[in-house]
Amino acid sequence: MLRFFAERALDRFSKRFDYDVSYMRAILKASPRAFMRLHELTKGASHRETAPNDAYYAAKLVGAMAEDCGPCTQLVVNMAYDARVPEPQIEAVLTRNMDAMNADTILGFRFAEAIVSRLAHEDEVRDAVRAQWGEKGLIDLTYALQVGRVFPMIKAGLGYAHACRRIMIGEKPIDLVRRAA
Repeated sequence: MLRFFAERALDRFSKRFDYDVSYMRAILKASPRAFMRLHELTKGASHRETAPNDAYYAAKLVGAMAEDCGPCTQLVVNMAYDARVPEPQIEAVLTRNMDAMNADTILGFRFAEAIVSRLAHEDEVRDAVRAQWGEKGLIDLTYALQVGRVFPMIKAGLGYAHACRRIMIGEKPIDLVRRAA
């Protein structure tokens, strides 16, 4: 019974976001218990209470780009688009164009970049997030950034992270700008 409903949910998710869920299906087949744990992670990855959409998805995109070569980043792009984040904000994060970002996107982006790269100013950016959206907003951005990074690593660990994918916003191809090493 669980498998039937899980398969239907995976079908809907795959279709809605144009995402290959074969690694999730493999987990479901091998270990329904592990699949349920993965489902719990998805709830954590989508937690948001007070941070605005633009900041939340900026952090989520930075996390995906840090761990992924395309499919998971495209998933987050599709989710951001579905959540009505303006296309120019999504593109600005993908290309690291802070001049094109609004204030919320900049703060979410700067926070995520500082944490992912363990930059010297991470305390300053964390304090700015806390001042803008409170402790709940800081938690929102932290979950968006960090919990979402688990999925590309699970795919890689299970051997499903072989295909790279060109990132698209609608019909427009985007050339990602990777963060400096």
